[in-house]
Amino acid sequence: MGQGYDMAFGIGFVAGLRSMTACAALSWAAAAERTRGGAIPGGPAARSLATAAALAEMAGDKLPFAPDRRIPPSFAARLAIGAVGGWALSGRRTAPEAGALAGMAGAVAGTLLGRAARGPDVRQSGGLARGLAEDAVAAGLAVLIVRAAEHQPRDA
Repeated sequence: MGQGYDMAFGIGFVAGLRSMTACAALSWAAAAERTRGGAIPGGPAARSLATAAALAEMAGDKLPFAPDRRIPPSFAARLAIGAVGGWALSGRRTAPEAGALAGMAGAVAGTLLGRAARGPDVRQSGGLARGLAEDAVAAGLAVLIVRAAEHQPRDA
C-alpha cells in the first residue's frame, strides 16, 4: 500500500471490526488535528459520546441477539465509516478520494476477517473470548492509528 494510505486502510479495518471504535478513534484524531479538514468533530462532547458508543457496541456485540455485521445495513455503515475515515486520515501527499477507497477496502477486510475469526456462532464455547480478543484488536489498532496519523494542517 502506498505511503499515506496505510492509516486510511487501517481505520477502515477497525470500522469492519467495531464501527463505533473507528468513530471514536476519528474523533480523538480530530482533537489532535490529525484529520483532514474540519469535518470530523473532535470536541470533548463528541469524543465522550463516540467513546461511550464504542464501549456500548463492544458490550452489545456479545449479546445473543446482536445482528451479523454482514447484513446489508451494517455492512453499508461500516463501508461508509471506512470511507470517511480513510478520507480523513489519508496523508497530506495523497489523494483523499483514494484514501476513501483504501478505507472502504479496509472495512471490507475487517468485516469479513473479523467475522471469520469469530466463528459461525458467538454463543458457542469460546465465542466470548474471541469477541473480547476482537475488541482488544480493534481498540489497540485504533490507538496505534491515532498516534501514527500525520498531523494535518487545518486547511487540508
